[in-house]
Amino acid sequence: MTQPKTASTTAVTRRPDPQGSPLSVAHGAAPAGGSATGVLSRFEEWTRRSPHAPAVIDGSHSWTYQQIDAAADEVARALRDRVGPGDLVGVCLDRSAALVVTAVALARIGAVYLPLGPRPGERRTDAVTEDLNVVCLIGDPEILPSRHQASDLVDLALPGEGVNATAGVVAAFAAPGSDARCAPPEAFYAVLTSGSTGRPKAVAVAEPALATLLDWYRAETGLVPGDRQSLLIGVAFDPHLLELWAGLTSGAALVPAPDEVRWDPAVLAGWWREAAVSVSVAATPMIEPLLDRPWPENLNLRHLIVGGDRMRRRPGADVTATVHNAYGPAEATVVTTTYAMNGTDREAGEQSGPPIGDPVPGVTVVVTGEDGRPVGRGEEGELRIGGSCLALGYLDPELTALRFTTPPEGLELPGVDRLYRTGDRVRMLADGRLEFLGRLDDQVKISGVRIEPGEVEAALEKDPAVAGAVVTAPRTPDGRARLVAHVRPVTGAAPTPAGLLSAVRAWLPEQAVPSALRIVDVFPLDANGKVDRVELARQAAGSEDTAGDTAGPEGELPDGATPGERLVLRAVRDLLARPRATLTENFTEAGGTSLVAARLLTVIEQESGVRLRAPELLRQPDLRAVAALVDKRRNALRPAGA
Repeated sequence: MTQPKTASTTAVTRRPDPQGSPLSVAHGAAPAGGSATGVLSRFEEWTRRSPHAPAVIDGSHSWTYQQIDAAADEVARALRDRVGPGDLVGVCLDRSAALVVTAVALARIGAVYLPLGPRPGERRTDAVTEDLNVVCLIGDPEILPSRHQASDLVDLALPGEGVNATAGVVAAFAAPGSDARCAPPEAFYAVLTSGSTGRPKAVAVAEPALATLLDWYRAETGLVPGDRQSLLIGVAFDPHLLELWAGLTSGAALVPAPDEVRWDPAVLAGWWREAAVSVSVAATPMIEPLLDRPWPENLNLRHLIVGGDRMRRRPGADVTATVHNAYGPAEATVVTTTYAMNGTDREAGEQSGPPIGDPVPGVTVVVTGEDGRPVGRGEEGELRIGGSCLALGYLDPELTALRFTTPPEGLELPGVDRLYRTGDRVRMLADGRLEFLGRLDDQVKISGVRIEPGEVEAALEKDPAVAGAVVTAPRTPDGRARLVAHVRPVTGAAPTPAGLLSAVRAWLPEQAVPSALRIVDVFPLDANGKVDRVELARQAAGSEDTAGDTAGPEGELPDGATPGERLVLRAVRDLLARPRATLTENFTEAGGTSLVAARLLTVIEQESGVRLRAPELLRQPDLRAVAALVDKRRNALRPAGA
């Protein structure tokens, strides 16, 4: 069934610049008339219209719209005396019916939903609750910070079934810091992004901005009752709000993904089939391995929204779903521009990166020069975003004033009174579509998550043995960034790379933990007296004192290595760009993340025919044990006598 392509209905500003070329300005279509309808009210409308339709399907468990609504009412009653409109509530739950009920309950109260993920590091959570006026945390009491465990706890009657469910959930009330910031009164939700000061930044978004995006999403995907919408994205990241409310505002069913699905593209495809998912949102690094192999058969999946990293190839002719290459910062409500691709396209299967496309309804995009004014089509510049999509701003007013600016004088941008400076380098093509070219600053993307190196440096410098830290982001052979930390110890201290990396995990999300760490005596300086990051990266490439990189010369393999050991070690070294990684290292401690694991499993299967599952990889104490498993399985696959 063909759905309307509202994202491609783009009004383009054609007024030429003084040199006669069109300016790099484009406007999305006018928002649908229904955008005035609130997000919560759309859910309540479906509850009235189809109370017995499934709202959440989690394996053998399911909950109807009426059941989710009633459970949300009960949670709202339990919280209402302590939580009011505009209050920030930190949510430490995984993808589950309990998460869905909590989101509805907080919306009903008018509280501001702040997703922190199911297992936020204690120190990171403490930092957030010191900086922000978080009234309470909702989660499993065993994973909450110690000061919240010892606080006033209120039991919440949330669903306890499902693959990611927890048996008991509480609301933990603890006093905020004396200078903690509050959310703006219009905020519907807030999310954390990486901050250069070492403390995460909170971005607040109003309900109308999310409602407008949901109108586009429903129109673009045709999501309706009877469909199944994935609940796949990690809860700490803003695209999960798009997934969650897209299902609830369309009468469709949400399907929470088991955690192992997020580690393994092949398992993801199998889950799509078994769960009969119709529409899914996923991170680019998880999808690209699927595009490199025959597309899975017998899928109900008809729309796949992909984002979080640069896409490096187009879907092949066998891909039966429409794949949307989506771009958008949290400061502009999840999705700003999209480019839809089908297997029937003339360019299908090309090994070239697609554009990030056209602005969605309500969005204006401007490519600017250093003076803040639009450049001509075809010229590179910084992407600025305006329109109804913009967040209210950061909870830090000074930071908001720095990044959300007024349009330059004389530039006609109807309906736009602010522009968000993305820091992304782009080019607008003659047809108004955008090409993503990279970053203008030090910020990098790791596994689809924006990371400020300064936040990682500040986390390392919290250790009293560390005098200073500098984080670089060299590229792997396939063009992906990884983080390498360079640490200068305090005089007389002798910190170890492994110990520092272990400690810093309590402060940072998984993607921000460096894949390697070097101990250095001094930082090289450039001619301006600043740390020479290029020289640091060069030194790291030839160093043997990086955490775990002690195997000797680059490319050398242990004598007598088995085929599995050679395969696993070579793949890990390539994927992590750590030529001295050893078989004695644990995968995650060596810098492996969920998305690196997905690529490693793909390489192992392609080169050996052995299909490992993500839990098997993660259970092994070191890479040697992973290799032994590969050797054992490969020998079992060989015909007798071979």
